[in-house]
Amino acid sequence: MHLSEVDFGAARPVDGYGKDFFRIGGNVHPAPLLLVAGEVLPWGGYDDDAALLELAGHVDVLFIGTGGAIAHIPPALRDKLEAAGLGVEIMDSPAACRTYNVVLSEQRRVAVALLPVG
Repeated sequence: MHLSEVDFGAARPVDGYGKDFFRIGGNVHPAPLLLVAGEVLPWGGYDDDAALLELAGHVDVLFIGTGGAIAHIPPALRDKLEAAGLGVEIMDSPAACRTYNVVLSEQRRVAVALLPVG
């Protein structure tokens, strides 16, 4: 089997996570946060829809990590994001991290909003 190293370019993948943090590109950042192709931004959770709406037209898909378990996001938030033209995928935060890294490695325009794992 041949393994090849993934090149993320200037973007930074999620390296790990813990109770109240995510490790991105080797640096620890407090949760919740928004990660857009190498830039770590603060995110105020579901009430901070402005930060997510600013992504419209700049990303093809937005993953939302709902914490340690998958959960529904508020319907009004989903409606706003979809009305803005954002493709939204909801999953627990660990799955969102993994999926973000895979899609990022494909050099696609992607973002992930992450709530703490636990």
